[in-house]
Amino acid sequence: MASIIMVHTEHTARLDSRPAAHPRRPACLPLRLPAVESMSLHQAIRACHESLNLQTMTIDYLKKILTSRVYDVAHETPLDLAPTLSKRYQNQIYFKREDMQDVFSFKVRGAYNKMANLSDAQLKRGVICASAGNHAQGVALSASKLGCRALIVMPTTTPPLKIESVRARGGPNVEIVLHGDSYTDAFNHAQLLEKEQKLTFVHPFDDPDVIAGQGTIAMEILRQHSGPIHAIFVAIGGGGLISGVAAYVKQLRPDIKIIGVQTMDSDAMARSLKAGERVTLPDVGLFSDGTAVRLVGQETFRLAQQFVDEVIIVDTDAICAAIKDVFTDTRSILEPAGALAVAGAKAYIERAELTKNPVKNETLVTIACGANMNFDRLRFVAERAELGESREAVFAVSMPEQRGSFKRFCGLVGPRNVTEFNYRISDQDTAHVFVGVQISDRGESGSVARKFEENGFRTLDLTHDELAKSHLRHLVGGKSALAKDEILYRFEFPERPGALMRFLDSMAPNWNISLCHYRSQGGDVGRILIGLQVPPEEMDEFARFLATLGYRYWDESQNPVYKLFL
Repeated sequence: MASIIMVHTEHTARLDSRPAAHPRRPACLPLRLPAVESMSLHQAIRACHESLNLQTMTIDYLKKILTSRVYDVAHETPLDLAPTLSKRYQNQIYFKREDMQDVFSFKVRGAYNKMANLSDAQLKRGVICASAGNHAQGVALSASKLGCRALIVMPTTTPPLKIESVRARGGPNVEIVLHGDSYTDAFNHAQLLEKEQKLTFVHPFDDPDVIAGQGTIAMEILRQHSGPIHAIFVAIGGGGLISGVAAYVKQLRPDIKIIGVQTMDSDAMARSLKAGERVTLPDVGLFSDGTAVRLVGQETFRLAQQFVDEVIIVDTDAICAAIKDVFTDTRSILEPAGALAVAGAKAYIERAELTKNPVKNETLVTIACGANMNFDRLRFVAERAELGESREAVFAVSMPEQRGSFKRFCGLVGPRNVTEFNYRISDQDTAHVFVGVQISDRGESGSVARKFEENGFRTLDLTHDELAKSHLRHLVGGKSALAKDEILYRFEFPERPGALMRFLDSMAPNWNISLCHYRSQGGDVGRILIGLQVPPEEMDEFARFLATLGYRYWDESQNPVYKLFL
């Protein structure tokens, strides 16, 4: 009869010596052994170790990583110190530059290692994969290098740029099939084609050869930095990258923390580790499309349970700020998934600041895992980076609907830059304004709001309100029955601190502002749309004001768009 005994092993003791062990990682492992009652203690312990080895060492990942055949197509990427970010966070923060691979992503490592280990017969029949991005490019390049056929199934919603990139990487060896509206549709269709055409499926993450290929990144990191490393931060989608990195590092340098990073709306691994089993998400966010996975791999989940120390969750604004941080130090633009690890490292340091054990003067490695950024996302990234970095706070402010209120409000803002101002006259007594203000740290928005309140301006802090940040800031306005004698002008003025205040100072005090829209775009010229209530008898004075202003301007009072919407 089989029995269960609990035996502490050298491996589990080593894991448990690390701080903040997870509830999911038991201090001792349950192992089933035959007829243990008849064994001596020595025999029982030996049998337990043999059973443990069968469970955890069925695949020797250390050997697979060391013998991976990735360098036919991939190259060893730099491990670069980020001087600006390191100084700001008082730690040595490094970027492992996988964005510098020929396909701008780490994915080629795993794809090629899988394909290079196929038999000649398998390569002759060909391979198939489902992907809308980096994995597809890795498979295409590998097929071209190995001279085999690759059938790549992509959703019909895939941007033409990515389709052409895959075609360019693979040349005549690649055939692209567009099917379905989502990755799941493409994946299911690829599985049907795999059986029909007897192809070999190259999984994007849940395959030992793919995992081992990604693990070569860890091999390079430990070779490039032989000194102490506090933690390595890794983006998680399906788990292939972090599984390979963790499996290598924990067998050679178990003192190094392996910390995964996921987005709030694509956190399948974090939820799975917490539940102790794989959890399928009903849907995923698509901003970080490279990590938008509903269900992590079976093998990647097993390795994450065994080797990953924790998973940090970050939001979209934090990712945008991390993209900006990397650009500041490298002049390179990462895709959202590529910047996830950087966002996680920052969140880790900030979290520690709130405890008695802050992280200072440590070495933190972040894997910058991709740079296949869609160009049309850059505007959104720039818009949200300041919020993610806590450099901008946004407020809804109610003020008396009377001349001079806005000028008095600007005086309270003080030396801070007004980054945005949206207003439309709508009530005879109270004006409701959407305003953005530049701040220096995360906690400053609260003190700014209190200052407004103390001076009679009712204030709602919208800095962390997604509806306000994504939509309401663009919808403030509309027609107003109170906009009598209104004229509409666009102005350009030099974008420098205090420029908006000086512009308002130059206006006659008896002209009421009935509409205002201003947003700092980071350029050298500020653009503002102003609605002014100027009585007909004062138009000559207004003309003199324009002539002496010294700023470029355009009269939009007869613009048909103004007539329709404002």
